[in-house]
Amino acid sequence: MTQPRILVVDDEQDFLETLVNRLIKRKFDASGVSNGWDALHMIKSRPFDVVVLDIKMPGGMDGIQVLQEIKKIQPGMEVLLLTGHGSLESSIEGVKLGAFDYLLKPVRIEDILKKLALIFEK
Repeated sequence: MTQPRILVVDDEQDFLETLVNRLIKRKFDASGVSNGWDALHMIKSRPFDVVVLDIKMPGGMDGIQVLQEIKKIQPGMEVLLLTGHGSLESSIEGVKLGAFDYLLKPVRIEDILKKLALIFEK
């Protein structure tokens, strides 16, 4: 059985590194990038099962735009959105655009793991 492949996309470097390391410790094949452009490049260059995607990111491409591009590249790829309270409306829009679900930041690793379990049960 292969390890589930997860791409984490978040501009907060400490959070990104911590989440990737915690996923690796739990036997996921996890990688991380800090912006949407790099995420799309990674998705085009290697397969992932799930993308954990922050909605609010600087650099010209927010999480909703990244989600839309992911769905064009790999329509069946599952995306779990992360959002702060201020962008709750964007999270709901993201689910309408095909995201599996969203979690509010600050988020606990246990909550992410529960959502990932639901994704892999599908």
